[in-house]
Amino acid sequence: MEDTLQKAVDYIKTKIDIVPRIGLVLGSGLGDAADIMEDMVCVPYRDIPGFPCSTVAGHKGRFIFGHIDSVPVVVMQGRVHYYEGYSMEQCVMPVRTMFLLGAGKLILTNASGGIAGELDPGDMMILTDHISAFIPSPLIGKNKEELGPRFPDMTEVYSGRINHILEEAGAECGIKLRKGVYLQVTGPQYETPAEIRFYGLIGADAVGMSTVCEAIAAKHMGMEIAGISVVCNKAAGLGGVLSHEDIIKTGDTASDKLKKLILASINRIDGDSDR
Repeated sequence: MEDTLQKAVDYIKTKIDIVPRIGLVLGSGLGDAADIMEDMVCVPYRDIPGFPCSTVAGHKGRFIFGHIDSVPVVVMQGRVHYYEGYSMEQCVMPVRTMFLLGAGKLILTNASGGIAGELDPGDMMILTDHISAFIPSPLIGKNKEELGPRFPDMTEVYSGRINHILEEAGAECGIKLRKGVYLQVTGPQYETPAEIRFYGLIGADAVGMSTVCEAIAAKHMGMEIAGISVVCNKAAGLGGVLSHEDIIKTGDTASDKLKKLILASINRIDGDSDR
């Protein structure tokens, strides 16, 4: 085990008295979704030895441990990104930490730009697949055998079981959920219209600057994964000028829908997996 990762895990264990079963990563503007938690214990990233810290507006930068509808969970209220200057290995350190603390299932959320014509700002899209060709793999370098195999299969990164649960919960709550393929770029600049046309041609429905690297690391460790993307704007060339402020505003609006969706599905997600 990498010494820095183990030190982080050991430190956090001194601050908590639960073993989380589900990890939840909250993306830009979605941090308020953590309000549904009970018995909360907060552990700021800055207090964890050797841990990367969020530097982006809209990301509070802390773990929250507690319960959602009686299920023990760990929430990342804000993530770290490759464009902040961190290595890809540092970007996935929080997800690896959640796994080593006990979380076998992972729900990733993000803010994205919609490429597919049917996606409008405020829509929520369940990830069915992703495209990682435009970022370095977080698995480059010596393989950590204690975490997973050298060549992990990526045929089904996002769990069909959890996706089905999310669709059922969405229907029960009156939340319309889209489905599609998400593509991660490095950022921090937004994409050009030509890039968006290209991404659409190769099968991307939405684009953003996170999530895929975390999903790869989680799949490497054998976690059961779901991804929910909140479409905060039409991608470049398909709408107006892009701004981070507008993305945060749309994410804030979508937080209530995300809370309802998580509350309606968390116990079923926690149930026995087919994997």
